[in-house]
Amino acid sequence: MNVRHALQRDAGDPLVLAIGFFDGMHRGHQDIARQTLRLRKPGWRAGVLTFSNHPSSYLRPDSQPPLICTREERIDLFARYGFEECFLIPFDASVASQIAEDFLRDVLIGDLGVRGVVVGEHFRFGHERAGDTALMARFFAERGVALVRVADTTEDGERISSTRIRRLVGEGRTDDADRLLGHSYELRGRVVLGAGRGHDLGFPTANLDPPSKLLPGDGIYAATARYDGCDRPALVSIGTNPTFDGSSRTIETWLRDFHETIYGRELVIRNLRYIREQRKYDDVAALLKQMNEDQDAVAFPSYG
Repeated sequence: MNVRHALQRDAGDPLVLAIGFFDGMHRGHQDIARQTLRLRKPGWRAGVLTFSNHPSSYLRPDSQPPLICTREERIDLFARYGFEECFLIPFDASVASQIAEDFLRDVLIGDLGVRGVVVGEHFRFGHERAGDTALMARFFAERGVALVRVADTTEDGERISSTRIRRLVGEGRTDDADRLLGHSYELRGRVVLGAGRGHDLGFPTANLDPPSKLLPGDGIYAATARYDGCDRPALVSIGTNPTFDGSSRTIETWLRDFHETIYGRELVIRNLRYIREQRKYDDVAALLKQMNEDQDAVAFPSYG
């Protein structure tokens, strides 16, 4: 997939374009991706126009949401779901102040030469969110550009949304979040030095440098850890290590039957399944007893 950091492209194959931020690339977003691919004709390319930062980080910096995906994860998901072009631009003053009709005429048709556009049915754009899909339909009909408005995807009578998924992840309900995402929520990062307590206790852990995204609620999780192309059953502790009076949140991962030193290497954690809350134990012996019991939750396919 080509990633472009400007709203321009070389003359070439006709383009159909999905527009949105697409945090999490959940099942509703995947419906938009599928409709974009269906709109594409032989020789055409499917692209996505998105932002490198969440719009609220510019419009409402004090209330921007924690994100389900890092920027890199979002780009990977765009490629996974079939987009061939990604226009990744900052949401800044020039975007926020642009008149809706100017965006349609100057950017989508003028700069990008779109032949078709796919958006969610509630899509708004332009200065003060004045543009909507009704405006797009009228504008594009006069210029021979196809428009597909994708209805909400629902589950249990409720719209699947990034906001809903953020709430589930924050509550530690990652199994429910994964169902709405249509893929696994992931934690991906570099292994860094920790306090070394796990090694002393006989449970050596890989301490993940926390990614800049929403973390699941504090607790102990069964998970799959992917390292060097291999998946391994794992236990993941997210929280402040209350038995040792910790103050900062950490992500510590114990990989079953794994004894390598992997400082500085990348580790990917997925299929997180909540086992229990973090607790403060009276002594190390009580903590070890619980950790040994937790191992029973770490086996394929109990959480697969």
